[in-house]
Amino acid sequence: MEENKLIVNYIGFYSLVLGLFSSILIFVLSIRSYILKILDKRIFSVSFLQLFFVLTSFTSLIICFLISDFGNETVFNNSHSNKPIFYKISGTWGNHEGSLLLWLLVLTLFLFLFILKSKNELKSYRCLTLVFQQIIIIGFFLFVLITSNPFNYLFPVPLEGLGLNPILQDPALAIHPPILYLGYVGSSLIFSATLAAVIENYVSKEWAKNIKIWILISWIFLTLGIALGSIWAYYELGWGGFWFWDPVENVSLMPWICLTALLHCILVLEKRDLLKSWAVILSIGTFTLSMCGTFLVRSGILNSVHTFANDPSRGIFILSFLFFLILMSLAIFFIFFKEEKKNYHKIYFLSKEVSIIINNWFLMYFLSVVLIGTLYPIFLEVIIDHKISVGPPFYNKLIIPFLILFLIFMSFAPGVKWIRENNIKKEFKLLILFIISLLTSFFIYDLLGKKSLINTVLLSASLYLFLITIKDFFSKELLNLPQKISHLGFSMLILSIILNSILSNEITINLKVGEKFSFKNENIYFESLQNEKNKNYQAVVGIFKIEDEKKNIYQFQPELRIYDQPEIITSEADIKMSLFTDKFLVMNKIKGNEYFNVRYQIKPFMLWIWVSSLLLTVGAFLSLYRRLYEK
Repeated sequence: MEENKLIVNYIGFYSLVLGLFSSILIFVLSIRSYILKILDKRIFSVSFLQLFFVLTSFTSLIICFLISDFGNETVFNNSHSNKPIFYKISGTWGNHEGSLLLWLLVLTLFLFLFILKSKNELKSYRCLTLVFQQIIIIGFFLFVLITSNPFNYLFPVPLEGLGLNPILQDPALAIHPPILYLGYVGSSLIFSATLAAVIENYVSKEWAKNIKIWILISWIFLTLGIALGSIWAYYELGWGGFWFWDPVENVSLMPWICLTALLHCILVLEKRDLLKSWAVILSIGTFTLSMCGTFLVRSGILNSVHTFANDPSRGIFILSFLFFLILMSLAIFFIFFKEEKKNYHKIYFLSKEVSIIINNWFLMYFLSVVLIGTLYPIFLEVIIDHKISVGPPFYNKLIIPFLILFLIFMSFAPGVKWIRENNIKKEFKLLILFIISLLTSFFIYDLLGKKSLINTVLLSASLYLFLITIKDFFSKELLNLPQKISHLGFSMLILSIILNSILSNEITINLKVGEKFSFKNENIYFESLQNEKNKNYQAVVGIFKIEDEKKNIYQFQPELRIYDQPEIITSEADIKMSLFTDKFLVMNKIKGNEYFNVRYQIKPFMLWIWVSSLLLTVGAFLSLYRRLYEK
């Protein structure tokens, strides 16, 4: 049996080595094809072999987890024989080594799909895209094999594993990394294709139509990945929030902001052959930010529940590789990029082009705030050895004033026509909706007994954007359906987040069994405790009854879970979801006495935050489907 386990490890490791050799071969064949201006037919076959080798390696690691091969160091550090099969499989990528192997698998898959889907494009452009993409793939192969080998073997073989962190044993987090990686890796293909297009002077309308497909794919998966991570944080971490401006949350948000700006910029390039240099810069920036996120998460610099590794040598490797890619891309941009002056187009102030440029300015400001808030504490610690934390107040103070302007601007900008807007009067008619929004917001704050001018205006701007997108959604002109759905989703997302922050209420109190307390016209009874035994943990279940003013009764059963391996206690919240309000209850044991710390929260519009995130991706998916259908 042990010999069979060792064979599986050997298959996994040597498949990786063969994958590296196939990458080098594709790199050489691609350069040769570019020089000869003929795409070598062997590239397709070798690319398939490359994908096959990496898939074999990844499958081997999954098998190691399934058969609990604790001789494999990755399995030993992240699994246990009592762990459910579902989490044995998801544990494959719930660690540093396995997640990198998954990243490599997605890289090779995207490259293979690009070869399949780009047959009608410029041969020299295809060859150069393969060259740059192989540079990235070879870099990750070396990173895995040199610093993060998932097939290191231990002698003597341990009898049992250390187990997987219990907070990672969750369905949402099981699918969160693969989806997020699809978004990250999509940006690598955009990066490679952009550099190839710059060298070939192929940054054009035709190129924009082709690259938009990959931008949409990357944006869809990155959006879904961030949303899944947010949902997981909401119900698993026990604090009742969905976004805490954690540095690792920020490193996924930054490429999303840049990619959103690129998606709008490509529209201008596709329609009017403008903003070429800006499209190139945003393409490079998106991938650079994705790589920066990889560096921060895996270098040990950040301390977060989201981080995978704490090994400086790995961080140095990624940082060196990132530095090389940035230098290469900047050199190519400054040497090869040429803006064609003969194709000069007059730009009118009231036009779709200008509205998208202003939209990009806003997005770049938000990106700068998040970037500074994430990196400044790191640089400060390196320079003067002084630790500081940057939290929500920093981001709120810098973002909210400009967010108000952005929301008002976005209310009318999507309806502006290409080239020139002549019908200005119609925009003034929309002032009545803003007045309604302002009065409604003032009424809400007055009803709550709160006074805040900036928050009132923020709510007004978000409500105004929502009303405008609702109006546009049912109009028969201007935006197409996918754009209408995405813009409606965005307006609903912002409005739901703001209403959630304004209307949320919570109380934290220490209770023992048999006691009760009142909060917001509700009576909360701590009735009893129950003990439960599961496969890999024991649970202490609190039985709570909540009775509201209408005599409606809700049963809550939050848990304290004591896991066997590793020995960790976690708090599992009980959440009662409804159309407009979530009720959230979590408890923690206070050491040394019979009291429990109980947190009860009323969280309005939580469901609509998730629904609006889904609407965003549905709109983008419909746009992708239409684009593929047209091709």
